[in-house]
Amino acid sequence: RNDMDLQIMTQFFMWCTIINGGLLILWVLAQMAIPKLVYRIQVAFFPMSKESFNQVFYLFLGIYKIFFIVFNVVPFVVLLIIG
Repeated sequence: RNDMDLQIMTQFFMWCTIINGGLLILWVLAQMAIPKLVYRIQVAFFPMSKESFNQVFYLFLGIYKIFFIVFNVVPFVVLLIIG
C-alpha cells in the first residue's frame, strides 16, 4: 500500500511540475516574443503604464517561479529520492 501511495504522489507531483513548468515557460516566451500584444491584452483589463506593467509582470513571474520550485519541483525530487 505504501509503495502505491508513493507512486501516486510521485506521478501527481511529476504532472504538477510539467504543467506548471510549461505555463511558466509559456509566459516567459510570450513576454519575450510578443511583449506589445501581452501588454495590450492586459491593459484592456487593468489600465496601467508600460513601466508598471513590466514591474508587475516580472514580480508575478518571480513569485510564480518561487512557488513552482517550492511546491512542485522540490516535492517531486524528494519523492524520487525516497522512492
